[in-house]
Amino acid sequence: MEILNCIPSDADAILNLYQAARNLQAERNMVVWPIFEKSFIMREIEAQRHWKIVVDDTIACNWAITFEDKDIWEEKDKNDAIYIHRIATHPDFRGNRYIDAIVGWAKNYAASSGKNYVRLDTLGNNVKLINHYTSSGFRFLGIYQLSNTAQLPAHYQREPDCCLFELLV
Repeated sequence: MEILNCIPSDADAILNLYQAARNLQAERNMVVWPIFEKSFIMREIEAQRHWKIVVDDTIACNWAITFEDKDIWEEKDKNDAIYIHRIATHPDFRGNRYIDAIVGWAKNYAASSGKNYVRLDTLGNNVKLINHYTSSGFRFLGIYQLSNTAQLPAHYQREPDCCLFELLV
């Protein structure tokens, strides 16, 4: 298992992982991600903000990061965290707790970037996902109603409940 930056040739595989994630979300009656444009994914890759776990030459899991997230985190966003978004696991690799590898990587990445926290969010009151993230070390901060959703992807505008998680580096 390796954690690497995504490269432009990964874009189609990433889009396929997102489709598999949407299928699972719909099957489980969760908030379903919108379809992300390839150009959006390419911009994240070019900015070196898209990461992957590779197992046997296959992208087993991927995620994106940002260094600010004011629309979600509002006054808590003080340039002191990295924010993880859109963790998606290949269907053949589900159940391997890649979240633990992501947490280890994220803590090191945040520390080397001078950040104090790793943060993430999820939509809806998904108890299973809340337990998944807290079992990997994140502190569940609660469910918040977002007020600045106009610039966020469409699924944030459809679901009022946003679960926030934070991990001290």
